[in-house]
Amino acid sequence: MRAIKTINPVFFDLLKAGLWEQDVRLSAYSQIDLETIYKLAEEQSVIGVLAAGFEHITDMKFPKRDIMPFVGCALRLENENTAMNKFIAVTVSKMREAGIKVLLVKGQGVAQCYARPLWRACGDVDFFMDAENYEKAKQFLLPLSSSSEPEIVASKHFGLQINSWPVELHGALRCGLSLTIDKMLDAIRDSTFTQDEVRVWKNGDTEVLIPKPDNDIVFIFTHFLKHFYKGGIGLRQICDWSRLLWTFRSEIDVQLLGDRLQKIGLTTEWKAFGAFAVDYLGMPAEAMPLYSPHRKWKRKASRICGFILEVGNFGKNRDLSYYSKYPFLIRKSISLSWRLGDLLRHARIFPLDSLRFLPKILYNGVRNAVQAE
Repeated sequence: MRAIKTINPVFFDLLKAGLWEQDVRLSAYSQIDLETIYKLAEEQSVIGVLAAGFEHITDMKFPKRDIMPFVGCALRLENENTAMNKFIAVTVSKMREAGIKVLLVKGQGVAQCYARPLWRACGDVDFFMDAENYEKAKQFLLPLSSSSEPEIVASKHFGLQINSWPVELHGALRCGLSLTIDKMLDAIRDSTFTQDEVRVWKNGDTEVLIPKPDNDIVFIFTHFLKHFYKGGIGLRQICDWSRLLWTFRSEIDVQLLGDRLQKIGLTTEWKAFGAFAVDYLGMPAEAMPLYSPHRKWKRKASRICGFILEVGNFGKNRDLSYYSKYPFLIRKSISLSWRLGDLLRHARIFPLDSLRFLPKILYNGVRNAVQAE
């Protein structure tokens, strides 16, 4: 792959140092281009993690002016995350008072697994509910919003803008890759709510509910796998997954995880991304469930790395200007061409699954185009 030749070892050393709060030595590198490293960190939405990494350099010091862009971004993230956390606390409290049971998924929930939660790049506020509470939440939050997106009925997704915060309501967490996977995700959703399979994040004075680790790791994994197959995945998403696994390493039911992955046919993807997390992000191998050091997983990890570096977080490195240039159906056609191109490319890594997921991806694309979603 073209992008694999552009791997920046200093970037990855700093990423590992910040992700795991561990010492790093950089004096062996003859040239360190911080501008390039900053750009890469921005593309992958991990600038805060890199900023933390600078604090762990043991054998050299950079001039303050050279690392100020990283520090400044980390401080901005700290302010944004603090404000977002307050918004979440207030909103969850209001919904609870209105009799709406809501869980927080992805984003600020998984951020609590980082050593420095406030230095993780924040995004949307993702609320997760069962069918009844999803409908209640739509009616309750819509009057509070300044704008909203058309609801995607099939996947039970509704986007809102409340104050300055993008909020997404999820009545399901399907990934749209196969019916088998989506059925299991729905089953895990149902057990999450009917059996109260949750953990608690103490956000100020508010107890925010998050799916318990055994369920959350499946939600997080299938979510970034969806983006891998359908548009672009970034290092931040793999960092989230790695920190979640690390934080709850002693609580994870590995047998249950293995059974679930086998049932939905994602064991190969798990092992490949597990090898990527160990080889490129410094995830301790003993904390990665189902990890295998076999060379075939390392080869797959290398190809995954090439794709991630090329496309950027959520496809940030791709030319997405066509969204503002062309009518809806043309935009959908271009998006479809990207999806098909990615599937062909991923066939070098996951040949059987790239073929297995093709019908569902095509069906969803055509359905969304017909329904203008």
